[in-house]
Amino acid sequence: MRKIPTLFVRDPENRKYVIPEVNPGCEWVLAGEGVPTRKFDGTCVLIRRDGVAVKAYARREVKPGKMPPANFVEVEHDETTGKTVGWLPAEQSGFAIWIEEALTDRGDIEPGTYELCGPRVNGNPEGYTVHSLIRHGIAEITELPRDFDGLRDWLADSDFEGIVWHHPDGRMAKLKRRDFPVGENVTERD
Repeated sequence: MRKIPTLFVRDPENRKYVIPEVNPGCEWVLAGEGVPTRKFDGTCVLIRRDGVAVKAYARREVKPGKMPPANFVEVEHDETTGKTVGWLPAEQSGFAIWIEEALTDRGDIEPGTYELCGPRVNGNPEGYTVHSLIRHGIAEITELPRDFDGLRDWLADSDFEGIVWHHPDGRMAKLKRRDFPVGENVTERD
């Protein structure tokens, strides 16, 4: 899975947050194109099929200067941050037992990417009682604003980690609640 661009440009003074300027290539979102979906707060898992066998991979990020683990499959290298993103066989991941638990109840799972959520994943912000795989792009959001202030306010009032827009041609863009400072109106800057 390639890194999904953030809808708005990162603040050059504090890259943790965004500013009201659309990231080049993401203008389609504000033009009303694409389907907005809920971004779940867990960890990304890739499911592949090898005949009847299901093969799971965990998303892995390798920091600059670090060696990737054995069997790591690189997907993308970010020149800006120096980080490399790719897939690691699930059995080599710290999430292996939770991925296996989530697969136990899934039977005939379709290949694709999923979010692993559950009691032992990232502090369980989603509140799941069992480990579950949620297919990316299935939780469509209706009645969503398509401007900086509206999206900031909508996310501040929601309990979602964020939003991922899916364009019919395959492009995606994302925006997270934490992309905005809490309790500050970033449009009224000095």
